[in-house]
Amino acid sequence: MADTKKGRDKQARDADDRQRERELTEARDRADEAEPPADEDEVDEADDSLESARECHRRGCTEPAMFVVVERYQEETGHGAVEAEAVLCREHTTEESPVNLDGAYADYLFRIEPLPETGMTETET
Repeated sequence: MADTKKGRDKQARDADDRQRERELTEARDRADEAEPPADEDEVDEADDSLESARECHRRGCTEPAMFVVVERYQEETGHGAVEAEAVLCREHTTEESPVNLDGAYADYLFRIEPLPETGMTETET
């Protein structure tokens, strides 16, 4: 192949295609592998994150979280969706409202749901 811009572009595309194919093959091979055992440190960190998830996300608030607030909006660059999630106590949830309406698009989402472990019923809300 002649050393032209078109030829160099084709070589680069071919190299990218080969790399993608290798990565796909490796991913398929790894899909059958068992998960590695968890380190004790990782388990402790997971327990800490579960504990902090039960506490209100707002700084300085130590109330138990009762709701999860989710907002999905278009990234500022327009290259994908961003999903922000926060667990909040009852008081901070009442203050919550959509923040990223300028990033609203067809799949925009703003949702508040009770956390399952709070045991809230319809009469309490």
